[in-house]
Amino acid sequence: MRRDARTQGRKDGPAPAHDIALRAGRSVLLLCVFASLRPCVLHAQADPLTIVRRAGSVYRGLSSLQADFSQVVEDAQLGDTLKSTGRLYQAGPNAFAMRFSDPPDEAIVIDGRYVWVYTPSSTPGQVIRMPMESDPVYGANLLARILDRPADRYRVAYLRSDTASGRQLDVVSLVPRGTNLNFSKAILWLDQDDALPRRIELFESQGVRRILSLSHLRPNAPVPGETFAFAVPKGVRIVDQ
Repeated sequence: MRRDARTQGRKDGPAPAHDIALRAGRSVLLLCVFASLRPCVLHAQADPLTIVRRAGSVYRGLSSLQADFSQVVEDAQLGDTLKSTGRLYQAGPNAFAMRFSDPPDEAIVIDGRYVWVYTPSSTPGQVIRMPMESDPVYGANLLARILDRPADRYRVAYLRSDTASGRQLDVVSLVPRGTNLNFSKAILWLDQDDALPRRIELFESQGVRRILSLSHLRPNAPVPGETFAFAVPKGVRIVDQ
């Protein structure tokens, strides 16, 4: 997306760097979701708890994942919509990368220690570096954490059966019982055959709605280690958050 599209609807120009960092970082940690999907062909018929429990078990068994993504972020307060496309990579609990094709040359990378957010179309000349949020069990794999103990932590509902690219999907919603998560509701489109996610919709704080669609998924495919290393471009300064 071009710079003018990113700032559409803002009265005071581009958002401050720290706001962009928080939004982008939240995106990363919500998207570092795909650890470990071993295919499982048995399908629980419209039992939402069984479906979500199965998805959590499958995620936690994945060694890596590659997928093309398209993302839409709707911000009701700012009145703008951000769209992006690219490819994401996950390997283990703490290695993650989003390499963007639109906007081009942008990247969000987790290297096991830091989250790097490089968005020159909106914040040129800088890269934001943040300490990686971690979890002693799931690391940066937030979706595995979200899917843990769904009966205790959420009101889970089966919404419907759906299809995408000829695949049968179960659509379930998760509404947190507490306030310790930064979303008020999640809707997941989970493949009935392999439990891989095809779409994730998150209702976040302050009126933000995030929709992530995945295609051309490659579970357990080897990922080069340099995919998860961010090389700071020449002339770009590091801004620590």
